[in-house]
Order: sequence, then C-alpha cells, then structure tokens
Amino acid sequence: MKKILITGGAGFIGSNLTEYFLSKGCFVRCLDNFSTGYRHNIESFSTNSNFELVEGDIRDLETCQKAVKGMHYVLHQAALGSIPRSINNPITTNEVNVSGFLNLLVAVRDEGIKRLVYAASSSTYGDSENLPKVEEHIGKPLSPYAVSKYVNELYADVFAKTYGMEIIGLRYFNVFGRRQDTQSAYAAAIPLFTKQLIQHQSPVINGTGENSRDFTYIDNVIQMNERALLTENPEALNQVYNTAVGDRTSLNQLITFLKELLTTYDPEIQNIDVKYGPDRLGDIPHSLASVDKAKRLLGYCPSHTIKDGLKEAVKWYWQYQDRL
Repeated sequence: MKKILITGGAGFIGSNLTEYFLSKGCFVRCLDNFSTGYRHNIESFSTNSNFELVEGDIRDLETCQKAVKGMHYVLHQAALGSIPRSINNPITTNEVNVSGFLNLLVAVRDEGIKRLVYAASSSTYGDSENLPKVEEHIGKPLSPYAVSKYVNELYADVFAKTYGMEIIGLRYFNVFGRRQDTQSAYAAAIPLFTKQLIQHQSPVINGTGENSRDFTYIDNVIQMNERALLTENPEALNQVYNTAVGDRTSLNQLITFLKELLTTYDPEIQNIDVKYGPDRLGDIPHSLASVDKAKRLLGYCPSHTIKDGLKEAVKWYWQYQDRL
C-alpha cells in the first residue's frame, strides 16, 4: 500500500487529491492548519480507515517531521495563494511558502521519502511576454507570491542535487473545479463569477476583459500529480512542468461560457450585466502554457478542455449552493 502525505489536504486541490488517492486504495495522511482549507472538504473521508488527519502548520519543523513519518511519498499543496494577498501581506506569504517549504524539504530528506511532488506556479513566468510559456524561459516575478514560488523551485533544485532527492514541481495554471473556495476575499475568478451569477449579482472584471488565462480543470491537475508521483522515467525526475491544458480563454469569453451553462439552471442569469473595473496590480495580460514537456516525459494527456471542466464545475456549484 502506497502511503502518501498530502499537505494542505483540506484545501481545494489537496482535498481532491486526497479523495482520488483514497479511491485508489492508498493510505493518505492530510496535514492542514485550516487557514484556507475547510473541514467540510475532508469530512467524508473521516470514516475511511486509510485516512488520517494531522492538524498543524508547515511553518513548524516538528510538525513536518511528524507528518512525513512512515510515508512513501509527499504531495505538497500547502501554501498561501493569491497575488493580491501576497501584496497585502508579503511577510506571511514568505513564511508559509518559503520557510514552510524549506521545513518540509528538510523533513522529507531526513525521513528518506521516495519522492516529493510540489505545487509550483505559473506566476513564476512573471513579466515574460513569450507565448506559449515554456518551462526553461521565465521572466522576473511581479508579486511577492511569485517570488515565493520561484524560490521553491530554486530550493527544490538545490536539495535534489545536494542530497540526491527525487523532486518534481508542477507549475499550476489557473486551476478550477469542485470545492474551490468562493468565500475568501481572494477567491479566484471562476468560483467568484459563478457565485455572483447564481446570486444574480453583476460580476466585476478587472480591466477590459481581454486578459486571457490557461484555465485548467482539477482532473487534469490530479492526472499530473499521479504521473509525477509514479513515473519511472529517470529523465522526468527533478524537473518542473507546466500543468495546464495548452489553450487560453479571455475573461469575457469565460463569462459568456458561465452564463450559457448557468442559464440551463436559471434562465434569468442570461440577462445579468457585467461590470468592469481597473486592472489588478501584479496581473499579467496573457497566460498560455506549452504542455509538450509534460506529454513527452510524463505521458500527460489533458482529459478536460475548459468547456468540459466548466460544465462539471458549474454543476457542482449549483448542487452545493450552501457553500457559496
């Protein structure tokens, strides 16, 4: 039986990974301090004998050491996300994303864990204007959050080379899907827009709405984590991979898609107007990933386009409106 520690396991991505690997018969230990994760995301796993919760903070080395004890693999999802949050509070972002990551690396090294797969970020591309984004060519970070996630990559590379560890980073591109938070002041675009439309409020788009993103459904992210965790290709190890679809959608197109899907549940949603506000500090205008490296070295094949993913996500949010 594979034993996997998932840090941030009560969060959006972490809880989906927890659910998936439990369904595969793995033993899953979840480490979370519930600063951004939710107990309701993992409550259905509590009766599963292969699930264990460790409540704690990655900023504490002893907690990390306790959490990795006896594990074979680690999927590191715990982080303070959001560019605006990092601009408002760069110190805490650094403490969690950099110091916390370093604690985990040390704990993983000392425990002799087989492999660590960690959540990197497309924000690492910074001011690079190249499209599509290719892993080997990045720009300068545009936010404290982006700095923190780039430092993760630097530390991972050093630990892999210095201590002979197996480490893989996944640069997530605008992940969305079931369980993504709508309540936070820093909620991402898709859950926020979906919530506003369901509640007959006008979504507010930052800028003209022509900014575009490579929106990536959660099932594609699960596939990438599994492939990174289990690959036996030595060339694939100690690399960083774009985790995306390889297609981009403007925010105006996104609103159109959401309204079309939600109108099947509530015809009045089609008539809701959209408002436009100023550009958001630290944002980049366009984001599009090349996934060629992931396809070549990990055998990755995205299962969901943005329209496929939005259909599933909207269905989930409509069903669980009590969480909006």
